[in-house]
Amino acid sequence: MMIVALSYARWFEAIERRKSRRSFEQRHIDQADNKRLKELCNGFSPYPDVRAVFRTDSPDEVFKGAIGHYGMIKGAPAFIAFIGDRKSLYVNERIGYLGEGIILEATSLGLDTCWVGGFFRPEVAANLVGTYRGERVLAVTPVGYAKNNISLEERIMTGFGRTHRRKPLSDLVSGLDESKWPTWIQKSLEAARLAPSAVNRQPWRFEVAEQSITVSVDNQKDKYGISKRLDCGIAMLHIELGAMISGVSGKWEFLVPPKVARFIINPNIVGGVMMGQVKQLL
Repeated sequence: MMIVALSYARWFEAIERRKSRRSFEQRHIDQADNKRLKELCNGFSPYPDVRAVFRTDSPDEVFKGAIGHYGMIKGAPAFIAFIGDRKSLYVNERIGYLGEGIILEATSLGLDTCWVGGFFRPEVAANLVGTYRGERVLAVTPVGYAKNNISLEERIMTGFGRTHRRKPLSDLVSGLDESKWPTWIQKSLEAARLAPSAVNRQPWRFEVAEQSITVSVDNQKDKYGISKRLDCGIAMLHIELGAMISGVSGKWEFLVPPKVARFIINPNIVGGVMMGQVKQLL
């Protein structure tokens, strides 16, 4: 399997810069960036039941007639499809985790994206990228260079900035008193708080202990038809990046609803690596 070097510091820095964009310049992605994204999609395999495919095809047909809560996606020269095994119990959170890593890499390369977990045509995306029996395209993102000027439609769809507003940690966190949080927990929760979610609903809740953070959904109601557990998977990736930037290693334990997963640190490892893998990312 191809070995792809991971700079988690670069991904962590990209968290604050990432913004969802829907209107793109009609120009091709630089060849070097194309290669990097293709290598990452082929090589970043944190879980066996999810995968990503990068295609340098216009995704116009994938989004044709699909507006919904995302607005119209226009002009992107490429897209990434996030594909999962229909039978997997944890497919949605794992898609969120996988996809956010790739999206943060695209951000670090100066590219623009937009998580789309609904209001696209999954059968068209599947035909373009190819799927195996039992698989389904659960989410996609356009990839390209956003137009310099944010269109009126984009401004309306983002509520003139309201979609970037985040709930305070005091509304999201229970458990260990904040005065006792070590640096890695503070960093991880601040990073998780900035995670994107469908219509900015921020459905995650965090229970903090001395050596762990447990992620749950706020409730199991979902009027948008987009998995809250996928949103939580995005937050999981942010939590792990916050821990890593603080020199802490850990692993994820998947849980039953309404809980999603628990990140448990290894206090004997400093400067650890994601998912317990070697210092190069498979």
